[in-house]
Amino acid sequence: MTQGEALTILKTGANVYLTGEPGSGKTYTINEFVAWLRASGIEPSVTAATGIAATHVAGMTLHSWSGIGINESLSRADVDRIATKEHIAKRITKARVLIIEEISMLSSATFEMADAVCREVRRVDKPFGGLTVILVGDFFQLPPVSRNREVAFAYTSPAWRELNLITCYLTEQYRQDDSEFLSVLSAIRSGEVEEMHYEQLRTRRVLNKEEEPADAPKLFSHNADVDRINAAELAKLKGTSKKFSMSSKGKDSFVEGLKRGCLSPEVLELKEGAAVMFTKNSPQGRFVNGTLGVVSGWGADGAPIVKTKEGLRITTEPMEWQLEEQGKVKASVSQIPLRLAYAMTVHKSQGMSMDAAIMDLSRAFEYGQGYVALSRVRRLSGVYLTGLNQRALEVHPEILEKDKDFRAASEAARDAFAPRPDSGQAGMSETEKIAMQKKFVKAMGGAWMENTGSSKQGVGSRKKDSAGLPGRLAETLQTVRDAKSLKEVVKSRGLVASTIVKHLEELAEIGKLARSDFAHLVPIDIVDEIHEALKDEDTDRLSPVFHSLHGRHSFETIRLVRLMRD
Repeated sequence: MTQGEALTILKTGANVYLTGEPGSGKTYTINEFVAWLRASGIEPSVTAATGIAATHVAGMTLHSWSGIGINESLSRADVDRIATKEHIAKRITKARVLIIEEISMLSSATFEMADAVCREVRRVDKPFGGLTVILVGDFFQLPPVSRNREVAFAYTSPAWRELNLITCYLTEQYRQDDSEFLSVLSAIRSGEVEEMHYEQLRTRRVLNKEEEPADAPKLFSHNADVDRINAAELAKLKGTSKKFSMSSKGKDSFVEGLKRGCLSPEVLELKEGAAVMFTKNSPQGRFVNGTLGVVSGWGADGAPIVKTKEGLRITTEPMEWQLEEQGKVKASVSQIPLRLAYAMTVHKSQGMSMDAAIMDLSRAFEYGQGYVALSRVRRLSGVYLTGLNQRALEVHPEILEKDKDFRAASEAARDAFAPRPDSGQAGMSETEKIAMQKKFVKAMGGAWMENTGSSKQGVGSRKKDSAGLPGRLAETLQTVRDAKSLKEVVKSRGLVASTIVKHLEELAEIGKLARSDFAHLVPIDIVDEIHEALKDEDTDRLSPVFHSLHGRHSFETIRLVRLMRD
């Protein structure tokens, strides 16, 4: 199934299990769906099975969202107690669409506990109290953590069956473009690893340190030694180290969760020459989570300048990891989006795309560990193996059989929604699909625009225009319109300037921002100067423009002028 076909099904309001191989675009597809919901005035509840995954989606763990915490089971009394907590009840009652990322790492027991709490709070005896539920993940990747080693996947839960999920199995590949490497990954995924696949991987064995690329991260199956290796490699570099401390806002418990899940450390220590990895995607596409580079110097404000493997020089600036609920930012942490790239665990690499990685899979102990590590890399030439055991190329045998069911279900869904000539089914017309999508948007309290098949608020006063937007964007837009300066907006909203500008960029993307809304935030006498710098540099990257202006204007001001140009 293509991303477009899956997105069409998601927009109908069906309960969906979105899956596919690493690099097939699961995250991209769900982000497109979330953007469509928000443009429709529908704020989804975005959660994940782990803290790391939660920071990637600006959400919280399902455990925290549902109030079940670290419990492994709940009695009837426990469910009642959780359901009577005001903040939990309010959160679940307001919810309309629940998205759960990294579903493969969620146990059946946890899935059922969250279901029980939702039913109790919403007083509806349907799965998750009648919420539209979207599950995202790939069961071939890391399984749920289990103390007794007995794995019970979420799909074994009665709640999973009752959801009547439509399976959307993405089959396109956007990360790997190396056919030889794809054959190895496919063999691991299908449980059909043969001697020729081992032989292909043996060609990537590293026999001594001299063969290891200096700027590639090392992936380990265990946590032990990762911090030690990073610290030891940094200590080898000459020069004085610089430290960058994370800042935070919001409730302590939420902030702590963000800190645990954030791939950038609370205190980032760097030296010139240090190998680093970006830990977040750039809104302008300058880097992605997993881009490698070396600290080549320091900017005018002391921020690290990173030279990537492609030769780009990027002056970094702090970015935010946020925890959002019903469109409002409940907590945030801000840090330079880097981490030392000498070593990291396979678990923390999940979700990343890398050009190269050094892997020690000699102590792989969990099904899927080797598959996750290998599939982070784009080509076989980027794999450097220092060790490999048999378990590293094994996936859970139960998933091998279950995957056949998922693929068959996805093919059936594809035929039902967009039949192929040879399927023999009538399928569904575009008119019928749009009618379903309209019905869903209306049921969720959103609004629909006829001419594009997407959402829109009715035209009216400026205040009305912002009424159907997600809460955080609507509040920022109205505050910007009423304020006299960016500083005043920052003070009023209680957010950092970069977040305010990010909100305006999001509004521009969905066609909800006019130049007249925000132009008054930039002194008129500097607009032409920045416009010329943007034109001369002819780039989406801010650093060259910032330096060409000799640091006279902030990154946020440059971004605002760029919005005027767009």
